[in-house]
Amino acid sequence: MNKSELIDQIASSADISKAAAGRAVDATIAAVKTALKKGGSVSLVGFGTFYVGKRAARTGRNPQTGASIKIKAAKVPKFRPGKNLKDALN
Repeated sequence: MNKSELIDQIASSADISKAAAGRAVDATIAAVKTALKKGGSVSLVGFGTFYVGKRAARTGRNPQTGASIKIKAAKVPKFRPGKNLKDALN
C-alpha cells in the first residue's frame, strides 16, 4: 500500500473527503518527524512506537576500489510494533 492508497482507505473508512484524509496523513507524518527531531518518541498504544536509534561510527569498504572508508555515527528512525499489531499478523 502506498500513500495515495492509504489516503483512499482512510477517506472511505472515516467517511471524509480524500483531501481531508490527505491533510490528516501529512499532519501525522509531520508530527512524528517533529517529535523525532527533538529526540523524543511517538507511542501509539496498540500500534507501536516510533523512536530515534543511534548507529555507531564504523569502517566500510568502497565496493569499486576496495578501499576502506569511515562512516560517521548517525541517528536513525526506528519503529517497534505493539502487541496488538503483532497479534493481528499472526
